Amino acid sequence: MPVHIHPTALLAPRALLPDDPGRALALAQLVLDEPRMFNHNRGLWGYTGTAADGEPLTIQSTGIGGPSAAVVMEELCDLGLRRAIRVGACAALASGLALGELVVVDGVLPGDGASRALGAASRVAADGDLVAALRAAAGGRVRTGAVASSDLFYDPVHARVRAWADAGALAVDLEAAALLRVAELRGVRAGCLLAVGDVVEDGRRRRIEPEALDVAADRLGEVAAAALA
Repeated sequence: MPVHIHPTALLAPRALLPDDPGRALALAQLVLDEPRMFNHNRGLWGYTGTAADGEPLTIQSTGIGGPSAAVVMEELCDLGLRRAIRVGACAALASGLALGELVVVDGVLPGDGASRALGAASRVAADGDLVAALRAAAGGRVRTGAVASSDLFYDPVHARVRAWADAGALAVDLEAAALLRVAELRGVRAGCLLAVGDVVEDGRRRRIEPEALDVAADRLGEVAAAALA
């Protein structure tokens, strides 16, 4: 039995990985038929049900940050996970990204401690087939590129953030690098689909409204589930 994930239903070989337990519940209700709770230990809610293609799909929350995400990913791999897509929010670094816009991640610049501790170098790649599947499922209305992962949601070091943007990162999140690095080490195919939750305009940070975030999160789940089909 894994230490943190205590399965109360079968794990599907494919999964969506939001960070927020509440978002996991909402996505389970949106994209799964007859979802059953897969895990509730430590508040890391997870659900398994039948997706639109008739095959089982698990939606498991990872918690916030690389360390928590790495723990969940490791234990899901122990239980038999084979393909996974992180779905969550990010803060825009590149100009031209709009609130709610989707970003297909093809690689991550590891600015977090967890992925670095796991041996990540300058970039952690997403699975190429999942990148292509996400782009196809989004219908072309999506940006594709690298993002950075950080340990800090509120990062006071502006030079660090600017360096990620200068290195080509479209946005920054907290979990992608750790999840992709664990998947890389464990031989699991993993991808990442993010929605822009914050932008900086005229030197001021603007955050997406809760209702718009809900719409974007639903879109994330629908596109990612279709990509795993």
